[in-house]
Amino acid sequence: MPPRPWHLVLLGPPGVGKGTQAERIISGFGACHLSTGDVFRHAARGDAGGHLRTPAMETALAVMRRGGLVSDDTVVELVRERDQCLSCPHGFLLDGFPRTVEQAHSLDDMLAAVNRQLDAVVHYHAAEAVIIERLSGRRVCRQCRAGYHIKYEIPAVADRCNACGGELFQRDDDKPEAIRVRLQAYLATVGPVLALYRSRGLLREINASGSPDAVYHRTRAVLQAIHPAWAAGR
Repeated sequence: MPPRPWHLVLLGPPGVGKGTQAERIISGFGACHLSTGDVFRHAARGDAGGHLRTPAMETALAVMRRGGLVSDDTVVELVRERDQCLSCPHGFLLDGFPRTVEQAHSLDDMLAAVNRQLDAVVHYHAAEAVIIERLSGRRVCRQCRAGYHIKYEIPAVADRCNACGGELFQRDDDKPEAIRVRLQAYLATVGPVLALYRSRGLLREINASGSPDAVYHRTRAVLQAIHPAWAAGR
């Protein structure tokens, strides 16, 4: 008998390593992976990045070009346009959604429509100093946009891209002052969402300090506690 589908939400502040963990979890149970962050990053660059150029994506792109915040309605519509992910026979992993209580209630409606329900909402957290170290050390090539880190992914030649030789620079939003502002905004927005899922008994908190392997070990233990068969053979 095939394993039942899994339905997970992953949340966490910038720099916590949520995307890395999402990739490893997906490799473990083969579910559909929907990252709203990936959709927005491609929209910000003006390309679809494998995502359909839908009306909601066009709306999000227009708002982001003006430097505005994408509304809950638009974010929900971006997910709704990809609702085949919610009915995937192997389950789904929603990465970075929902980020507000309004989005969470919209997700409730979408899941009810396909007769699915969440197994868990995993929230990764780390000390502010850890997140600042991770983000402030990032460098990006001005030419090819390849990413590096002054501690964890050091270029062969200082301040130069290994691939094209372009100059590496630090993005403004990776500077410590900007990171603190982003973290405060994240906590203010997501706090009520975490409280909602905690009240439903779905929230699982995971310390994201340490190596990706160490964090995945904690993640696997949490998911196994929910359903022992999850990590069988993985």
